[in-house]
Amino acid sequence: MKIFFLLSLTHGTITESFIFGIMMMKSVSLFLVGFMLLSAAATVRASDGAKPNDIFPYPVTKTVLDNGLTVLTIPYDSPGLVAYYTVVRTGSRNEIEPGHTGFAHFFEHIMFRGTTKFPADKYNDVLKQLGADSNAFTTDDWTCYHVVASSDALATLADIESDRFMNLKYSEEAFKTEAGAILGEYNKNYSVPFQSMFETLQNTAYTTHTYKHTTMGFLADIKDMPNQYDYSLKFFDRFYRPENCTVIVVGDVKNDDVVRIAKKYYSGWKKGTYQTEVPSEPPQKEEKIVRMPWKNKTLPYLLIGYHVPAFSDTDVERVALDILSQLVFSESSPLFQSLVIEKQKVEFVNGGADDHRDPYLFTVVTRIKDVKNIDSVRDDIYAALENAKTIPVDAKKLQDIKSHVKYGFAMQLNKPDNVAVTVASYIAVTGNYESMNKVYAMYDKVTAEDVMRAAKKYFAKENRTVVILEHEAFK
Repeated sequence: MKIFFLLSLTHGTITESFIFGIMMMKSVSLFLVGFMLLSAAATVRASDGAKPNDIFPYPVTKTVLDNGLTVLTIPYDSPGLVAYYTVVRTGSRNEIEPGHTGFAHFFEHIMFRGTTKFPADKYNDVLKQLGADSNAFTTDDWTCYHVVASSDALATLADIESDRFMNLKYSEEAFKTEAGAILGEYNKNYSVPFQSMFETLQNTAYTTHTYKHTTMGFLADIKDMPNQYDYSLKFFDRFYRPENCTVIVVGDVKNDDVVRIAKKYYSGWKKGTYQTEVPSEPPQKEEKIVRMPWKNKTLPYLLIGYHVPAFSDTDVERVALDILSQLVFSESSPLFQSLVIEKQKVEFVNGGADDHRDPYLFTVVTRIKDVKNIDSVRDDIYAALENAKTIPVDAKKLQDIKSHVKYGFAMQLNKPDNVAVTVASYIAVTGNYESMNKVYAMYDKVTAEDVMRAAKKYFAKENRTVVILEHEAFK
């Protein structure tokens, strides 16, 4: 299920942000936007008013330039305001070469170092003069650069954004400085129990796929990153290409203006040839358990991960798992009521599957008030998932969950950047904005039997990885 929200970030990874969001929401997929203006001379264009049964209510016009850059124009009633997002379909998933993890996140930082035409100071001055809000983030599957500004500044935005995507320039000294700063960011982020637990979960649950490392990368690779200047140039040349990017423009704009400006500023961007071959993860055959001692005082945490399919707008199993996350882990669920409200054994308990391009994890996380209750809380979670295999959800409850999902989607579309981030998240996982309409249409088709079938298939002991974190004094 998708419930979107925006964070105010200063160049940060989003993989770990899911951990914080999950404390406040039942099942969270954290998505942001991507917008990147086009290139080439000729265009392929498709337009499209929203169909009566579509969940997304706004018309979308898609233009693909000769160099492969995709531009989406979405008129939205926001007088004088536009959201300009560039989606790069490259994240830590693409880091397939040993010793070179963390570069997708690195480029989220170095992209603000400037070019010959717009050095960093000048780039920032332009944004300040426009009163624009600009930032970026990285995830496992994609990187996003986003700006919200006055709609009459569209040409200026295209000028400065296209320039850095086509002409990024940084010295080896600047590279080393930024790489060193990323080590500091890693140390700060992973001084928090949540971050470290998810890092351990991914590293343990995966043996082959690049989801084994987090968005920030392996620590050893981050430490060595200052020595990888030449590789950084290769990474940029591979992935920062027009066919790998989508520009999403939402707000007080007209498509003809967007396309005209895009052609003007992106026509010199050359198409690339590199293809990533991400290794497939073999099925997990036995339960994995890791106990993490923590030096600082903390309440114990329990994190459980089950391998589940990638996002799909055609597979009812994947949608059934989203329904299950609401059924088992929402605030109205018997498990939540028992553990949080009645017995007060935990501060929270949440579960859900974040959407990914490749098979990822359905995660359950809780913070336990007393170390003596770790085993009983774990067993209660297992029991709730076992019940989902054999006890069908009644028709009214199932319909209520479906209505809640659709209502949550509609309520998030309340400003241009929220619209853009919603569209971008589907571009990120499938490359097709129409996926949002397809997947929400599938919710209506999910039955109680589908939910039970998915629970039986994926919530098996041998498919489970467990991470328990507690203060080392209890070890």
